[in-house]
This record gives sequence, C-alpha cells and structure tokens, in this order.
Amino acid sequence: MANKTKYKTAPLKTWQRAKEIRANYYRNYGTAHEKGGLRWAGGAWSFDAIPAGLGDDVYSITSEPYGATIAFQKEFSDDCLEAAEREGYARDLCAYMRNYWGSILLDKYGWVEPGEERKPFPKPDFVWQDHICCSHAKWYQVVSDLEGGLPTYCVDVSVGPYEHLSENGMEYVVGQMHDGIEWLEQTTGRKYDDEKLIEAVYNTCRSTSTWAEICALNQTIPAPLEEKTMYSLYVLGTLQKSSKDVADFYDELLAEVQERVDNQIAAVEYEQARVMTDTQPPWGFLRVFRYLENVYGCVSVGSLYTFSLIGNWIWDDEGRFVPRPTPQSQGIEIKDRDQALHVLAEWELSKPEWQHFYHPKYKSDMMIQIAKDWKLDGVVLHYNRGCEGLSLGIAENRLAILEAGFPVLIFEGNMGDEREFDEARTMARMDSFMESLDIPKLEQ
Repeated sequence: MANKTKYKTAPLKTWQRAKEIRANYYRNYGTAHEKGGLRWAGGAWSFDAIPAGLGDDVYSITSEPYGATIAFQKEFSDDCLEAAEREGYARDLCAYMRNYWGSILLDKYGWVEPGEERKPFPKPDFVWQDHICCSHAKWYQVVSDLEGGLPTYCVDVSVGPYEHLSENGMEYVVGQMHDGIEWLEQTTGRKYDDEKLIEAVYNTCRSTSTWAEICALNQTIPAPLEEKTMYSLYVLGTLQKSSKDVADFYDELLAEVQERVDNQIAAVEYEQARVMTDTQPPWGFLRVFRYLENVYGCVSVGSLYTFSLIGNWIWDDEGRFVPRPTPQSQGIEIKDRDQALHVLAEWELSKPEWQHFYHPKYKSDMMIQIAKDWKLDGVVLHYNRGCEGLSLGIAENRLAILEAGFPVLIFEGNMGDEREFDEARTMARMDSFMESLDIPKLEQ
C-alpha cells in the first residue's frame, strides 16, 4: 500500500570524488604513453590485479563500462554502431562490443574532456582478458585485428558453478594465471613485482566486499541509495577493482551510506514502493528511473547486476544473501605469488553473476532472496537484446519470481543501442504496473 511519509533527502558528499576517480581513469589511460606508461585492454571481469604487478604506470580500459560510456552519448553511439555494421558485424551481437569496435573503426575516443574535441582512440599495448561470457575472447580477437595485431592473452574461467568447483578446476585457472604472468613479462619486457600483485589482490577483495556491504544497507526503509545513482558508483569497481583508490573510496562511501541509514536520509523523498531491476539498463534512457521516483515515489533499490557485477556475496547459515568477508578479515596473510593467485581465483570464481551462465536457477534463487531481504513490492526485468550473457535464462527467471509471489514487469530494449528502445511504450507499461500494485501517483 502507498506510504505518504516524507523523508529527508540530501546529496551524496562523496559524489564529486566518484566523478574524479572515473575521469582520472580515462584520462590516465589516454595519456599513459606520454608519461612512459603502458596501456592494456580487457573486460570489467578480467583479473586486473595481475597486470598491476608490472608497475604503477600501467593503465587499463575495461570494455563494458567503456561501451556503456559510449551508449550514454546517443549520437556518438549511433555513429559507432553504424560503423561496426558497415564492416559487416551483425546487429544482434553484444551492443557494448559493437560500440567499442565502432570507436576503433572511427578512431574516436569515447571519453571527452570538457571543452575539448574528441581525440583519437588510444591504442592499447596488449590485451588481458578472461572468458566467461560467450563474446569475451572473440571481442578482443577483433580488437587485435582492427589494431593491426595486438599481443593477446585470455584466461578461460568456465570451470562450472562455484558450488561444484573442483581442485582440478581451480588449478586449471591458477595455472593459466601463472602462465599469464610469464607472458606479461615477455610481452612488456618488464620484471614482475609480486608485492604489487599481493597488494592488488587485497584491494580487489576489499573493494568488492565493501561494495556488497554498501548495497546491503539498501535493505533499510527508506533506501539510502537509488539505482540510477548506484550505477555511477558501482562502475568504479568495473574500471579497476584492484585499485587502492577505488577500495578506499568504497570504504568512505560505506561510512556515508551508514550515516544516511542512521539518520533516515532517503534517496527518494516519498518512498511508496520498492522494486529491483535486472541486467544493464538502457543507458541512453536512464530518466525512466526518475519517472518512477518522481511520479510514483517508486525506488529501484538495485539489482543482482548492480549488487554483484562487482560486489561479492555468499549465502549465510540462515539462507540470506550477505556480503562475503574478505580474506584479510579472516586473518589470511598472502605471502607469495602462488597463494595470491589462488586467493584471487577462488574469490573471483565465487562471483554471483558468473553462476547463472551455467543455469538460470542460480540467478532465480539469488533474485528471489534479494526480493525478500530488500522488502520489494515487485521486480522489473529488462529483456535486454544487447547482452546475451546476462539475459540468458531471463524468461525462466520471470516464471520463478512470479511463482515466489512477486509481481514482475518486463520491458524490451537494449543497453547499448538506443535504436532498440521504445521509451513511450516502456513508460506506459510502468504506469500499468504501478496501477496493478495499487501505487497512486504522487500529487504534482
């Protein structure tokens, strides 16, 4: 039922710092060669702690957030997508991937400094990737070809769901990591620093665990954060989860969000309803979130995607979905390269978003638990044609969520191709869904 309570609201004090970290990330990648540094390309799920052992002047560009950055710039995204299509790449491929390839084909960088013209795409020195989604390795095979041939290394992590992880599966991944370090040394001519690796592994675990703790605080009524804002916060982990700056920022953000909870500072002034979404949103149309908030007082508290694309979680003894404690908090001290790689591999292979590549039930179970623990009124599913990996099994997820007793709204679209999103139709569906939940419009 509708709740007419008016809550206090306030902007995030850490917001500007989040913007600075993101800007510096793309800026450092673009200017790396000017400072004698190295550039590498790979996915948001790549083991970025490993290249950190090459030195502090090694900068990455992670593909999915880069594709999303382009998607938000709708006119530039259209140019990139059309450039990829002219080269013969199919329109039903990953939209992030097509935006990325189009940026290379046009030789235009997706990051633009305020007041400056768009610069040429900064060519990476090598590719460091892993393969869990169907397109990951092939994505960078094309990047290598388009860039005239780039040294490329990809770690195969498809060893089955974490609950069935065997010792052989673990050693298979760790062995590839060891080989990858030797490959990095040969490719770059640099001597590898195990101490930098160990520090980066600690940072990876800390940043991903802390982000989960931040998301868990959204179980509070009123929610201290809403998902549109969370997109700009979780993305820092997708850029460089092994970075001390990112891990430290999440510690600072956790303290601020806890303060908001303690003082009942809400993300949405009139919180009448709570939903969660699923997979990537249509990045060019994030105003649909503001529509739900401003018209209905409906807050999206997050999603499995927002919570665990980077955040790491476990099931506790009571069957709840809770942040995974870091190795540091359990007194584990990493002493050498092999131990660091084992800790990193085990930590990443437990990642919730990796599990449902093997069966939709894993995703359904997690989403239903979130719906219960975060006290949701309904679930909004994006039938996202732009991402085959994270949309895999989504129709089965819908049925399972309905059977668990939670109303479901579905809408069709594409996270990275604005040509495949009908905004008016989606808002009409949202109106009907809010009416079905008996959520009245706020007085204007």
